[in-house]
This record gives sequence, structure tokens and C-alpha cells, in this order.
Amino acid sequence: MITDSYHRLSNLMPHPFFEDFLAIGTERTLDKGEEFVRAGEIPRKVAFVLSGLFRYYYIDKEGVDYTKSIILEGSMLASYSAMINASPSYFFIQALEPAHLLEVNWNQWNQLQKKDRFWDQFLIKMLEKGFVTKERRERELLLWDAETRYRSFLEHYPRLENRLTQRIVASYLGIHPESLSRIRKKLKALT
Repeated sequence: MITDSYHRLSNLMPHPFFEDFLAIGTERTLDKGEEFVRAGEIPRKVAFVLSGLFRYYYIDKEGVDYTKSIILEGSMLASYSAMINASPSYFFIQALEPAHLLEVNWNQWNQLQKKDRFWDQFLIKMLEKGFVTKERRERELLLWDAETRYRSFLEHYPRLENRLTQRIVASYLGIHPESLSRIRKKLKALT
């Protein structure tokens, strides 16, 4: 699986760039439940997910958590706005299963960007991917009912539901776990 992820990463970065990224990266493993970034901390690292599954989430004053996004293998992890502003992150980044990362220090990443224009283009592609996902998710949360959001989740993340708890799927959809149970029962009855 990790070999596949390295292959995916090397496809995103042609040979000399891939080697530059590997040279400054540090392999790291995280246990299920471990945080890559904690809210309130000023983050100083980005990472490429070689294996594992992550979520970005907020916690309100009452201790209720809200899943902002789900991050799959082959994606970048970062509390990007906090890093560029050198300010505390508003959200947590948590491993939802054992994970393997290629982690890069923020200052080294910036040096790499200065070295070659390729890195600006690479960053733009990663940000565009995130922006498209974020825009779709916002539209769904604002305009669609819970059942339609759940159907969209299943369409956009096939096989992912088996890797997530019902509580996290419900949190991502912006509903209570009990509501998700009712939706699942209704859809099961229709099939």
C-alpha cells in the first residue's frame, strides 16, 4: 500500500522534484486517534498521506466536535491558513486509522518553493483540489437535505463508509448519528 502511495506521489512530482521532496521529508507513523495538528497550536509542518485516513475537525465550547473534511491517501495534510499567517490553527487534524506520512517542515517547504517554480504549480494543484471539494461540500450543506447529502457522500467516497464510525459520518454530514441511522434504514428498505 505504501509503495502505491509513493508511486502516486512520484506521479504528482516528476523525478528530480520527487527526490527533492523525499530529501527534506521525514517518514512518520501515527496511531489511530493521534493528532497531526492540534487546535490552538501554530502548525509548522505539512505532510503527504502515504497510508491512512484523517479528518479535520472543530470542537465547540460544549465539547461537541464537527468534522470539517475527510482526507484520504494521496492527499496533503496542513492547517494551511494558520501556517501562512503564523497563527494558531482553529481545527484539529486527526488520524482515523493507523497512518504513514511523509512530513515536511514548513520552512523547508518554503525553501523548496523558492528553488523552483514547479512547487508553486504543485501547491496550486493541491489547493485547487481542496477548493473544489470545499465548494461542493458547502453547497451540499447549505442547499441539500440530509438524505441527499448522505447519498452524495456515498457517491464521492465509495467504500469509505466502512472505514469511518457512524458518529464521524454523521458529523461530516452535519446531522446526529440517530438521524443517519434513520436515513440508512430508509435507504435499505428501498433496496
